[in-house]
Amino acid sequence: MDVLRIIGGNPLRGEVDVPGSKNAALAILSSVLLAEGPVALHNVPNVSDIRDKLALLERLGAQIEWREGSLFIDCTTITSHEADEESVRPIRTSFYLLGPLLARVGRAKLPAPGGCKIGARPVDYHLKGLALLGATVDLINGSYHAQAGELVGAEIYFDFPSAGATQHLMSTAALARGVTVIDNAAVEPEVTTLAEFLNRMGARIEGAGTSKITIQGVERLTGCEFRVPEDRLQAGTYLLAGAITKGDITVRGVMPEHQTSLVSKLREANAEAFEGSDWVRVSAPGRLRGIRIKTMPYPGFPTDMQQVMAATLALAAGTSVVEETIYESRIGHVTELNRMGAKMSLEGRSTLIEGVPHLKGAVVEASDLRAGAALVLAGLAAEGETVVRNVHFIDRGYERFESILNSLGGDVERIPAAEWERAASLTEPT
Repeated sequence: MDVLRIIGGNPLRGEVDVPGSKNAALAILSSVLLAEGPVALHNVPNVSDIRDKLALLERLGAQIEWREGSLFIDCTTITSHEADEESVRPIRTSFYLLGPLLARVGRAKLPAPGGCKIGARPVDYHLKGLALLGATVDLINGSYHAQAGELVGAEIYFDFPSAGATQHLMSTAALARGVTVIDNAAVEPEVTTLAEFLNRMGARIEGAGTSKITIQGVERLTGCEFRVPEDRLQAGTYLLAGAITKGDITVRGVMPEHQTSLVSKLREANAEAFEGSDWVRVSAPGRLRGIRIKTMPYPGFPTDMQQVMAATLALAAGTSVVEETIYESRIGHVTELNRMGAKMSLEGRSTLIEGVPHLKGAVVEASDLRAGAALVLAGLAAEGETVVRNVHFIDRGYERFESILNSLGGDVERIPAAEWERAASLTEPT
């Protein structure tokens, strides 16, 4: 276990080449099971979620090699259709292997998925969709046992546009006989990316990025070469790092339309924002002002940015309200930010924020991935030293986090938790 020690007070300035998208890569790594032949993936982020997913694929028989910054995977031969709880527990998207395993070998056994504890994330849409495609899935002693003689295309409708279910069922239907139509599908960029990857392997998918996706099943998918796009959530985090520290940050290699909701809200909060063909710049020379945020499925304000945005608004003048409509338990940052001098309170699914002029360094603990990022950004803006514990959460989704922040003028150091605890005990008054 490590901690991050942060000395705050420096405005962050400069340019960031954003690493590859963790969420897009994880969806692709579920779908590689469908391919007969080697797949070459470029720009894959080397974060713990990716490493855990690769370890799981290896247990199923995949041959995996990192070479010169790219990832080479061959799932031509699948030697197992089962995964153990130890390998499944760390990551939510382990469940998305269920459909591809059914499509390739006709059966699968996977323990219930893990991931950050940010609220209820039921898999009902996944299970109903798999049943419509012809699969039988039973939950027995905490594991999903699935089998299918043949998958057949179907009409699938979601009551809510779930990105995970859209990706999972779109992948599975690629090898189903006949036509599958997914209505009220999610339109997240990661859905479009996955469809592009599947089509590169020989799938026939149309409509990704709209609410209606049509999949014409094919008999076989083959290997391909594909580049994972930049991570829009990491990009948003660095833009907010500039805003919270009264700095000036440009993220490069991104699609500006993926940052529209965040940039619009930052402008509303009195930040300056500029956009080019593949870059976004945010500058906040003065204090921000309070605003209202409501998380929504894409293209609305992303739930993955609300905790980091809440940290930024903790220093804004006036009152802010952040309403979380997707994950009801995404509130672990509130208590910890209050330790640093923020004035936040919970009212139902909303966080009420009374802006304060300063935050002060403290010892805080990350409760999940984005809460950890929020605490790091708060530490960068705070007076004095902040120590963020449970850094393993941050490592799930941010590649080279501290080194990138330091390249922008931050002062962030990763140290072993035991070393920090020994040093802290020596400085405590007796």
